[in-house]
Amino acid sequence: MSVSDAEKAGQAQFLAEIGRGLAGLHTEYYGKGPARARTYMLNDTVICLLEEGFTTVERTLIADGNSDAVHNIRRSFQATMEQPFRDVVQGATHRRVLAYMSQIHNSPDLAVELFGLEPQAAPVAGGHHEELGAPALPEPNS
Repeated sequence: MSVSDAEKAGQAQFLAEIGRGLAGLHTEYYGKGPARARTYMLNDTVICLLEEGFTTVERTLIADGNSDAVHNIRRSFQATMEQPFRDVVQGATHRRVLAYMSQIHNSPDLAVELFGLEPQAAPVAGGHHEELGAPALPEPNS
């Protein structure tokens, strides 16, 4: 089954909406958003990669060898913010989110947001990449 140009455009639009929405939540609650968002969907799975989103404080802690503190606060934040993150994806896809998982990686500076959606019969595949324009922060102690 091939995907029409109109269907591809519609997929890109809702994937962009997801990336921007998740990046917006990061910006609103951390005070700094990611520089780039890449959002993909394959059938019942949505994954969003948010690049270069650590704050100066987080980057300083990581540089000092205290990445556990950063991971702990990010996990706490994700637990608190689970519903708003789900709302972004449900609003864009019009499908219920069954599962939400989040992880960060220190180097490269990357956050991964993963969503499992309620199944649907029609296959879906697509991706969207966007430069969000958040300026890179200087390295701690430089």
